[in-house]
Parts: sequence; C-alpha cells; structure tokens
Amino acid sequence: MLLNINPLLTGELLKRLDEMGHSDFVLVADANFPAHRVDPTAIEYPGTTVPEVVRAICQVLPLDAELAPALMDSGQTPAPPVQDEIEAAAGHPLPARLVDRWEYYDLAARASVVVATGELRLWGNVVLYKGLITG
Repeated sequence: MLLNINPLLTGELLKRLDEMGHSDFVLVADANFPAHRVDPTAIEYPGTTVPEVVRAICQVLPLDAELAPALMDSGQTPAPPVQDEIEAAAGHPLPARLVDRWEYYDLAARASVVVATGELRLWGNVVLYKGLITG
C-alpha cells in the first residue's frame, strides 16, 4: 500500500504513466470508445467515470502547460456536460481543444497509455499530455 496515491490508480497504470516522456499522452476513454482496437493493452477501469479517472491521474501526472487536453468534438452547443466535468477534473489552465471524431481515432491510436472506463455518457473521452517535472 502506498501513501497519498488515489486508490483508483493501479500499479500497472502508475508504471505506464511513469514510463511516459514529455508530451507523450494518455487517452481516458468512455465505454463506447474502441479502446482495445486502438490499443490491445488498454487498461480496464470498469465501474468508473472518465472524470474520476482523470482526477486521479492528474494527482500524479504533470500536464503539459502548452498542450491543452483534447476532447472529441460532439458538434453540440453547448458541449455535453461530461466534457465540462472532464475539463474541471483535469484542471488545465488552457481550455480543451476539440478534435474531429475521425481525427480523434487517429490521435488515440498514438497514445502511450489507453484507459478504458465504464463511463456511459457519450463524448466522454480525453487525451492528456504529460508535462515536465522541474525542481
């Protein structure tokens, strides 16, 4: 057992986040996203929501200050509420950028880590870019 680590974060996910380099990215996907098609080694987080997992990841992963999180463009105005919740959970200083659905699949296929959640709300996918640790 580790201190001060969100219990949602498994050893496998922590290991893979740690192995990422600057500007590598993690995709946190909803239950409808073809996570295992874009990454056969996708980590399963059934019974969770994307905002919950994003909040946990952002407790240990520094986000790239210059690369805003990427959301799949729903074409809806206003944006689906789940996307607002995801942005709040990430706490990034820049507003999320919207990526066309088909381009998003291409982007997702290049993710270093894919997390497949049990999120049932549509348009609940996000790409988070790893930043730097300075000290």
